[in-house]
Amino acid sequence: MPGSRSAKITWTRTDEAPALATYALLPVIQAFFTGTGVEVELADISLAGRIIAAFPERLSADQKVPDELSRLGALAKTGAANIVKLPNISASIPQLKDAIAELQSQGYQVPTYPEEPQNQTERELQIRYAAVLGSAVNPVLREGNSDRRASASVKAFARKHPHRMMKDWPESSKTRVAHMADRDFFATEQSTTIDASTEVTIEFVDSKGARVLKPGVRLQAGEVVDAAVMNVAALRAFYAAQMEQARKENVLLSLHLKCTMMKVSDPVMFGHCVSVYFADALKKHATTLSEIGANVNHGLSDVIEKLDRLPAEKKGEIEADINACYANGPGLAMVDSRRGKTNLHVPNDMIVDASMPVVIRDGGKMWNREDALEDTIAMIPDRSYATIYQAVIEDCGQHGQFNAATMGSVSNVGLMGQKAEEYGSHDKTFLAPAAGTIRVVDEGGTTLMEHTVEAGDIFRVCQTRDEAIRDWVKLAVNRARAAGAPAIFWLDKHRAHDAQIIQKVTTYLRDHNTEALDIRILKPVDAMKFSLERVRRGEDTISVTGNVLRDYLTDLFPILELGTSARMLSIVPLLNGGGLFETGAGGSAPKHVEQFLKEGHLRWDSLGEYCALVPSLELLAKQTGNPNAEIFARTLDAAIGQYLEDARYPSRKVSEIDNRGSTFYLALAWARALAAQKESPVLAKRFAPVAKALAENESKITAELLAAQGAKADTGGYYHPDDAKSERAMRPSATLNRIIDDLSKSGATLPEHAGRAS
Repeated sequence: MPGSRSAKITWTRTDEAPALATYALLPVIQAFFTGTGVEVELADISLAGRIIAAFPERLSADQKVPDELSRLGALAKTGAANIVKLPNISASIPQLKDAIAELQSQGYQVPTYPEEPQNQTERELQIRYAAVLGSAVNPVLREGNSDRRASASVKAFARKHPHRMMKDWPESSKTRVAHMADRDFFATEQSTTIDASTEVTIEFVDSKGARVLKPGVRLQAGEVVDAAVMNVAALRAFYAAQMEQARKENVLLSLHLKCTMMKVSDPVMFGHCVSVYFADALKKHATTLSEIGANVNHGLSDVIEKLDRLPAEKKGEIEADINACYANGPGLAMVDSRRGKTNLHVPNDMIVDASMPVVIRDGGKMWNREDALEDTIAMIPDRSYATIYQAVIEDCGQHGQFNAATMGSVSNVGLMGQKAEEYGSHDKTFLAPAAGTIRVVDEGGTTLMEHTVEAGDIFRVCQTRDEAIRDWVKLAVNRARAAGAPAIFWLDKHRAHDAQIIQKVTTYLRDHNTEALDIRILKPVDAMKFSLERVRRGEDTISVTGNVLRDYLTDLFPILELGTSARMLSIVPLLNGGGLFETGAGGSAPKHVEQFLKEGHLRWDSLGEYCALVPSLELLAKQTGNPNAEIFARTLDAAIGQYLEDARYPSRKVSEIDNRGSTFYLALAWARALAAQKESPVLAKRFAPVAKALAENESKITAELLAAQGAKADTGGYYHPDDAKSERAMRPSATLNRIIDDLSKSGATLPEHAGRAS
């Protein structure tokens, strides 16, 4: 074994519920590791942290923070990277504005976001904030491809104790997915593979000449480049047709987009849906709404909030006209029926990869205004991936609801390294300024791709680098061999991008020994049908997909199998040898924070964090030869199994176990496992009294934790919480704190190489 040396894990501070949970969990982890050569550092990549780091010139010395996202982005390109990344906000503009307002109220002189820049200074501010918006974190850190699956212990537990959220699927269901038939991204996509490194320019051309939209886009040899355009006239016609159909069929209408990740294209598509549904009111009052700055891309809520700027009489008139649109149109799916919050209120409330699995889980239904479940027409405009959800709906219509106790697993190997595919397209997405042509031209003047556009059409260019594709194919082969399950590449030869990728996959598979492996290439609809057949037989399948489908499938199947995607193990073997360990999908759970602030109960389940730490420690042991890391990984894995078996995960109800209680029981199980292991007598001796103290004080600790519930919690901020207040709220047990803090102090005296048996 190589000599032991200090090893470091980077734990990320993100947003909302996972950030609150970190105040309880991280002190336990750090105390356990003290003196063992395993270090854990905290890096703030939260939305508020990113905003503060972006404007150091406006802040006092004590307010400034380092640009941790850039630092971690550089680290991710090295073999030393070992990053545990918790879920973060993929910030929409409304969330950005709220975070800015909160920071300003705390004395941070960060600039107000200019929604409609009036001068060069405001345009420059908007550009600086663009680096904070949307999925700012993931493309920077994901310098590798994704291996997402449920750990064996989690899947075994789910089968033994299936979640109870599945609702029967009625034979008479009218629910379906609606998508465009023409002039969407799928229909218009062009794709090419670059022969030699070059630099391209994206430009708009009309009768007035050429205008550069983006210069200097570097392309590598072997890279696949796509360009596609969404015709907004066809999009609006599609919306209008589906609204009329929903009205005739007397079913709910719902829209499912990805406005957080696709931060340029999808908010615009969302805004068009809002403007079509409320067309009569918005057209009638267009001048007034423009004057008060209402923006339909931010949802109906932005329009309603801006009405407060008007005299009461005018405000009432517009509200009455909006209500008339409700009365004359189809019923809208609700996000919160008690507050009258519809599917079209806020763009980041209805994220397709989270919303569509819930439709399926709920028997093909969504909530209506009366707080009852009802069939829906689910609009997913672009058909690139809409068809996979329709395939699931048809399968459920034929075979009924899935059985979480018997269904197999669909894990995923996802192509996402180096900003692969659509999620890396934000800075290359544009709205056509007028009728004309948008083209991609290389440095030699050759036009690689071009599209005819109309004013307002959404044009985007996407890149997928050859190195990432090679690594993706290798990872798929390795997973197929390790899991003994079929690996299916979800690629459609009739889609321009996929046709290029199929050629590369076919070529690169020849570099590997695939004997006795079942590796296939199927178009997404057929891949879904194949996987569902196996799922219903209790068999496992590996989905090998691009970046967007990776996101969609690793919410869909875990929500059906496990009840939540937050319990997924998400490993990103980085291209240069390090590792990124994501703590599961599922977002940052704003509703969990809302409940915590109101009732002092945090129902966020940190199982994803627990599970991610195991492979992080395993990599760390491999990186450094530190034997303690290997022991910590093995005992933590055992503790997680015990945690699940004992059902110590958080309850949804106040005055029952919450996240803080779960962390206590995880610590107890982990300490017991460390005390019982034989590899390191030093660690066993150290943790025996800890396990004894935690066990003997169980009743007292749980009583102290429960006593903290039932009243409002004060964290000093939503986007930028106060550390002292948040720590008090998340560590309310003086008894538990004393044991953990004493452990931290005692660890400083451990001898060198404490993990090695004598």
